[in-house]
Amino acid sequence: MMIAAMDVHYFETGCTAACVLFSDYRDRRPSASYTRILPTPADYVPGEFYRRELPCIVTLLQQINPLPDEIVIDGYVMLGDSPGLGQHLFKYLDSKISVVGVAKSKFKGSFGIEVFRGKSTRPLYITSAGIDQQKAAEKIRTMHGAYRIPTILKQADILAREKAREMVFYNHPCASAD
Repeated sequence: MMIAAMDVHYFETGCTAACVLFSDYRDRRPSASYTRILPTPADYVPGEFYRRELPCIVTLLQQINPLPDEIVIDGYVMLGDSPGLGQHLFKYLDSKISVVGVAKSKFKGSFGIEVFRGKSTRPLYITSAGIDQQKAAEKIRTMHGAYRIPTILKQADILAREKAREMVFYNHPCASAD
């Protein structure tokens, strides 16, 4: 089984999408990583986060062969009764790859399962498509790391942020970077 944890980070002239691959939710290190520099995405619209983030994730997935069996995203799969980023990704993938959403803040009306990790008093909110939500929450609960954010998910976040900082620092034009 191959699992991908994906994250996107934004900077003034574009964004970086990052992915770390791992084979077991208890892994502490990824087996591979991918990044992609992309031009400025769509503006953020509350409740329509997917319009900003989905193209970044889809472009990054084009680098990965074979595609993973499951994808973990930073965000919601469902926003209450409305599809969120994860549901749009699941549909884009023809409902063939399970998507687990790990959100750090509560979205009004959402039905994510609260998962408390480490000594944190703040939960993560887990939603899913293609996998039972309770099972997805248990997978996130068992992930490596003593803190609220699992180690592997933190690594995807750091990878996206570092690549963005690199782009800002070197002031590369986004269109020619990769």
